[in-house]
Amino acid sequence: MQNELKKTEAYLIENTSTTDLDLIYSFFEEAITYIKKNNYVGWTTYDKNCIKQDISKKLQFKIKIENDILCIFSICFSDALIWRKMEKGDAIYLHRIVVNPKLKGQKQFEKILKWVIELANKKELKYVRMDTWADNSNIIEYYKSYGFQFIENYTTLNTPELPVQHRNLKVALLEMKL
Repeated sequence: MQNELKKTEAYLIENTSTTDLDLIYSFFEEAITYIKKNNYVGWTTYDKNCIKQDISKKLQFKIKIENDILCIFSICFSDALIWRKMEKGDAIYLHRIVVNPKLKGQKQFEKILKWVIELANKKELKYVRMDTWADNSNIIEYYKSYGFQFIENYTTLNTPELPVQHRNLKVALLEMKL
């Protein structure tokens, strides 16, 4: 059924739960396998504790059509470790977007972005921000095609306050002004 889903069908965005963990982990593992197989720059690991924290804090979401999960993503409202002096409490941050590998190419990011812009506007925030791998020009250009502007490259700290996959990582900071 999953391969037959159409992007025009009605979808729902809701919080993930611990019952989704096995599927979430499989999304990450399949993404890592895909990245390695194609020699792309991207995830080499992921932090299960970070995922569990996002779920418990109600900061991780899933896009669903009926019982099928199309993708997952996390948000936060403060990211001072990465955005440093630019963090002023006026942005929503997108993190850990992982698409169901059976549904690649269906532009799940459009659904995420529409939803996150609506949430940011409700909360009267000025920006949608995200970071991605600085050495992956394809993904940077992909996000720029949705209206994000490149701000700078930054190498993250090697601190336990960041998820394992985000430590000592060269990232490109991207921002959309609302």
